[in-house]
Amino acid sequence: MIEERGRVLSVEPGAVWVQTMRSSTCGSCAAKAGCGQGLLQRLGAGGRMGFVRALTERQWQVGDEVLIGVPEDALVRGALWVYLVPLALLFAAALAVQGIGGSEPQVILAALLGLSSGFVLVRWHGQRARHNPQLTPQVLRAASLDGVPLTNL
Repeated sequence: MIEERGRVLSVEPGAVWVQTMRSSTCGSCAAKAGCGQGLLQRLGAGGRMGFVRALTERQWQVGDEVLIGVPEDALVRGALWVYLVPLALLFAAALAVQGIGGSEPQVILAALLGLSSGFVLVRWHGQRARHNPQLTPQVLRAASLDGVPLTNL
């Protein structure tokens, strides 16, 4: 389970809106000097606020500090959909047109159409999976570290 701390901003039936602070793990990485993510973090681009709708059965109050989570397999499947599907369709379309003897501009056009089709397919899948509770963040529990409040928000 991938977990993130946040503060409840709004309450609705069966769910809450949570404000989280996006953070990176640059402090524990050995490649700090040569990493673009580390540079963005130092420039302040990595510490933006995020707003997440999380499902919950418990009643929360605005301002409560909570821990939200998403199953790791949901994140991996989502990444595969977003990255692999458009790329696979790009190559499949280009290779299909090349296999039937298409010219180079036709192969390029087919590749672009395959990529576009992949993006459309990902969008369709995202809309379909949007209301799946297994893929939606869940409030796991109240967040506090030995009584220390969440101070980075």
